[in-house]
Amino acid sequence: MFGLLNLYKPSGLTSRDAVNQVQRLVRPSKVGHAGTLDPIATGVLVICIGHATKLIEHVQRMPKRYRATFMLGRHSPSDDIELEAQLLNNPPVPTLTQIEAALPQFVGEIKQIPPVYSAIKVNGKKAYDLARAGEAPELSPRSVSIFEIAVEQYEYPELVLDMRCGSGTYVRSLGRDLAKSLGTAAVMSALERTEIGPFHVDQGIDPTSLSQETLPKTLLPASCAVADLPSLIVSEDEVEELRHGRFLTRPDAPTGKELAALDTAGGLVALLKPRGGDRFQPVRVFV
Repeated sequence: MFGLLNLYKPSGLTSRDAVNQVQRLVRPSKVGHAGTLDPIATGVLVICIGHATKLIEHVQRMPKRYRATFMLGRHSPSDDIELEAQLLNNPPVPTLTQIEAALPQFVGEIKQIPPVYSAIKVNGKKAYDLARAGEAPELSPRSVSIFEIAVEQYEYPELVLDMRCGSGTYVRSLGRDLAKSLGTAAVMSALERTEIGPFHVDQGIDPTSLSQETLPKTLLPASCAVADLPSLIVSEDEVEELRHGRFLTRPDAPTGKELAALDTAGGLVALLKPRGGDRFQPVRVFV
């Protein structure tokens, strides 16, 4: 087994649960996921199988798109509905115009404080474990990238946003900060990840439909994980060279800090790094 699955994670299932479902079908192959979704969240969860687990970091770096629903005029310690939300006393009701005017300040590279109830480690312990023990840590702001954000629907108190962002972004923190800028508060009530790079929600596979018979038919080529890299087609002889970890010399290779070496059928053979003089070193080999 060597490839990727675009799963549609339902609400109530953890990302680890989804991995375990696949693991039972493909043992002894390794399985991992590229980007955790909280239990209440739904949508695209990319599962990497076999040697494709070496590509997890590549998928994680891809831009992500979310459809996020927030309830204004209330707050919770977790910034979502995982913990009970408390209504504010007579909060302001922002207009659509006010909300849209506030959005540009959250586009670009911004500083964001992660939720206290998150898996971020503080002195070796997860922040949510400390928070549950009554020792909520103070988390430092982090730089995240928001590429675009727009109001999809608004009928107070419910606000639905469509956004594209980079890795490490906490969507519930964005809703919290947006509401704060409007003089109110918000909790995230639903979240759907609609895209990770080339992986789209409308192509997601229901985990319950997978079996040892159906899984191979839904497996995507590992090359999907490096679709953003320049590629180089290699011959059978060059595949053998790469298999043994030997350098390639290819004056016709495209430029880039990292290249995907593909066989003549389009299968991913290796990831290459330029080492000068038209020479390339295999840094990840998949054959």
